[in-house]
Formats: sequence, structure tokens, C-alpha cells
Amino acid sequence: MGAMPAVLVLALLAQAGPGSNVAPQEPPTSGQRGPEWVASYVADHDALLRVYDVPAWPRRYERMRAFGEGWLERMELLDREDRPLQERLDWLLLRDRIRRDLDLEALERRRFEEVQPFLGFADPLVTLVADLRLRKPAAAEEAARVLARAAEEIVKEREDLREAGTKAAPAVADRAARTCERLRRELEGWYRFHADSDPVFTWWVDAPYRKVRKALADQADFLRRDVGGLDPDDEDALVGDPIGRDALMRELAAERIAYSPEELVQIGERELAWCQERMREAAEEMGYGDDWRAALDHVKEDHVPPGEQPRLIVELAEEAVRFLDEHELVTIPPLARETWRIRMMTTEQQRFTPYFTGGEVISIAYPTREMEYEDKLMSLRGNNVHFSRATVHHELIPGHHLQGFMARRFLPHRRAFHSPFLVEGWALYWELLLWDLGFVDTPEGRLGMLFWRAHRAARIVFSMRYHLGEWTGEECVDFLVREAAREPRNARAEVRRSIAGGYPPLYQCAYLVGGLQLRALHDRLVGREGWSERRFHDAVLRQGPVPIAFVRAALSGEEPPLDGPGDWRFYPLD
Repeated sequence: MGAMPAVLVLALLAQAGPGSNVAPQEPPTSGQRGPEWVASYVADHDALLRVYDVPAWPRRYERMRAFGEGWLERMELLDREDRPLQERLDWLLLRDRIRRDLDLEALERRRFEEVQPFLGFADPLVTLVADLRLRKPAAAEEAARVLARAAEEIVKEREDLREAGTKAAPAVADRAARTCERLRRELEGWYRFHADSDPVFTWWVDAPYRKVRKALADQADFLRRDVGGLDPDDEDALVGDPIGRDALMRELAAERIAYSPEELVQIGERELAWCQERMREAAEEMGYGDDWRAALDHVKEDHVPPGEQPRLIVELAEEAVRFLDEHELVTIPPLARETWRIRMMTTEQQRFTPYFTGGEVISIAYPTREMEYEDKLMSLRGNNVHFSRATVHHELIPGHHLQGFMARRFLPHRRAFHSPFLVEGWALYWELLLWDLGFVDTPEGRLGMLFWRAHRAARIVFSMRYHLGEWTGEECVDFLVREAAREPRNARAEVRRSIAGGYPPLYQCAYLVGGLQLRALHDRLVGREGWSERRFHDAVLRQGPVPIAFVRAALSGEEPPLDGPGDWRFYPLD
């Protein structure tokens, strides 16, 4: 289905109802400013998703496609050319966001179609849940009939699949299982809504509803274990869903990055080799010859006792701020200095994130009493003094806390265009710059910084190879242990976080790639055009968390092309 003609879209606006497949009732107009376009689109998009977010509901894809296509039509009607640069950039950012949302919906639809053969029973159950979303009343006796029939069909489908010996890729089987679990949760909400207000409904529906709940849980377990060859009870299993090269290319284009996944792997490998060479140099200074792994093992043993880590974090945060002030690198508002906080991670959180996370609140990873003995040792080693130094300024100031503080105060509408290449790239960029400025002057301190830089280079390699379908999760773990000297438990948590923790496919490569983009922009504006360090960093912070090509455009005045990733080659590969 192609996009609707603009005239037809506008004509239909006045009669658009809750279930109609047309664009929102309030299109952007020429009199509106960029922030108003963004707010309108985001509010309408999110409102629709809250209604249409029912698993395995084909109508969701049709509705969201029509919505996005209608917005694209009307964006073309805006008088963009005569507006200031920042509004022209807002137009491009919003147009790119709409296209990306459409691409993601198309990807979700393709993934749904892959699991449909395992969900032949689902349509009537989806209709029950969807009717509530669309404010349609439920007929108790009919609902009971649908549920009773669905319970039988689930059991029959399971028997048919077992008898046929049907198998599927673990990712597909797990996706089908997760759809069953989501449908089960949606049915629980549907049942509570009606049961609490209609005793006749409960009389009819209670027994078949309980059968369906159990059947869906059993089906999810069967799909993982028998169809996908997974162990549902294995908490350490690495189950992800690679998106493939075509989807990676679309994601890179949406981020305005003119490199292929294979070229990003080359960048990651080159940066990793550079880090390993610098680690050999530090190891030589420490008396370990060229054995950088042995030197890292020595560094990992330099950790504070349990209970002392929060104190260390505060000291490292103050150390970074003093260095920034002394070198006049960036403006730090007094309130930003005052308002960050600390908390400790739980054992479960550290299964996915074995190191700190941050922003206004820095979450500290350190051993908890529930951990097994070996896990406690690895947590101590992985969060030693020298590794923690780079982590603290990455998460707090000048990293994520300062970045988030400014993003809430300058062009806040651009948070709708959140790009990990700017968000994570900014924090990683400071690791690169502080290294260049001699922030640490001991070989142990340099090894701590190099560990993280090598880790981010390794992330590029393993995440791209995983989503290209070249490596399994286990091969990614082996690579991190072998080439980045990761503790086995922490390497496993890192890969789990990357492929099953809810992160977009480009997220892990965004740290170092984004940092390299900002470093290239710094080299131009500070190194060749004479900007001061403070002017450059303050200007970047005031552009919002957008793809870095748009930061480059705002600071240089050179707009990106209307379409495609452009030709900015910020890292020479020749």
C-alpha cells in the first residue's frame, strides 16, 4: 500500500475516529515551530501505541503504517526552506524519526509473520483483548466459548507440532514463546477488568479462562524446549534475535552513518589492536614484559573492601570535576554538581549489568551478600579502583549526568530523537579526550582506561558479527574473554545485556563509534578552526541527544543531505 495523497489525507482528518486508518486530527501547520511538530507527532504516536500494543494483532501494523505515512505526506507540505537552521534540522530529524518508526513496525511485522505458524490459535484470543482496547463490550457466554475452544486448539497444536517433530531457530522459538507469555498477561488484565465488575461474566468465563492461562504457559515452555532446543530453566542461556544485514544498514542510515556493518567491524578491530599495543606498553612499565593480560590481572586485584566502594566513587567523581575545572574544558552548572546521587545494584541487576550505570543517579556494581563466592570475586575484580575511575566520569560529570542535565534544559523536544551515538558517544568521547590530556599518569591507571576503550572496541566487533548472523552468543562471550580480558561471568552478563536486555542492535557499537565521531568534529572545530575547548563542549551539550551528523550540521552550518547517510567519513579506513 502506498502513501495516501496529501489532499485525501487532509480531507479525511475531520472524520478520523478512534479506529480509522488515517493520520492524526491535528497535522503540523506552516505556522507551527519545530518543537510543536515534534510534540504533536510523539504524543499522537505514543497514544496510538498505548491502544494498539496487543501482541499478534495485525491491525496494529496497519494502523501504525497509515499513521506514519500520513505524517510523511504532511511533512512535505511544510515550508521548511525559509525557516532558521535549527528548525530545518528539526524537520529532518522528525522526518527521519517517522521513517524509522515505519521501518521498525515493518520489521516487527516480518518477525510476527515468522512466528505465526506457532500461533494458529491466537486470533480469537487477540480479538477478545483488542475489543477491550477499542471499548467494545464483552459477551460473557461468547467469551467463554472462545476461551474453551482456544484451550483445546492450543493443546492440539502442541500435539501436532510434537508429532511432526517441528523445529525452529532458537530466536524464532523464543519469540513465539514470548508472544504466548505476552498474550497470557494481556488476558489476565482483560479478565480482571470484567470479573471485577460483572458476576455473570465470572460465572461463564472463570473455568475456561484458567485453562487458557495454563495452556499458554505450557505452550511457551514447549516452544522453547521442544521446538527451539532451549532450556527454559537455564538462567544463563544467551538467547537473542539477530536482525540481519539489511536491517543493520537501515539502522545505520537512520543514524546518518556512512559505514557498512563490515566497515564498523574493521574500525572495532583496529581500535582493539591499538588498545592492546598500549596495554603492552603499560605492562612493560609494570614489569610484566608484553603480557598485558597478566598486568590487567594485577590491576584487578586493587579493589577496596566491601562497604568502601561508595566512598571511592565520590572521590573519583570529585577528581574528575577538579581536572575539568583546572583545564577549563566544559561549563558545569552548580546545580549539576549538587544533584547527583548514588545507589547500589541488586544481584539480579548485575546479572545484566556487571558494571556501573549512571546519570543523575549512579548505580554501583559491587558484591552483594546473595552472590556465590566466585561471583563476588569477579565483581570485586571487575570493579577495581582503576576500572572504576573511567566508569565514574563516564556516568557522572562530564558524562551522562551532565549530558542529561543539559538535555532537559536546552532544546528538550529533541529527546524524542534519542541517539545512542550521541548519548553513549559523548561519555565515551571524554574517555578518549581525557586520555589525550594525561588525566592519569600511572601505568595502572592507563590500563584501567585502556580496558574500557578495548571493551568498547570489542563491543563493535561482537555486536555487529552477532546481528550479521556470523557469531553465536557463546562465541561473543569467548571473544570478550580472549581479546578484552573480561571476567567470564562479566563477559556473559555483557553479552546477555547486548542481545537480550532490550537494547537496540546498534547500541553497543554506538559508544566508541559515537566517540570517534565527536573526536573528529573536535579535531575540526577546536584543532583547525580555533574554537576553545569549553565553547565546543558547551555547544555540543546544547544540541540535544540527536545523531551526531546533526550536531555537526548545527555547529558547522553544513546541513546533512535530505536522504541517506551522507558522506561524512569520520574514521579513515584507507
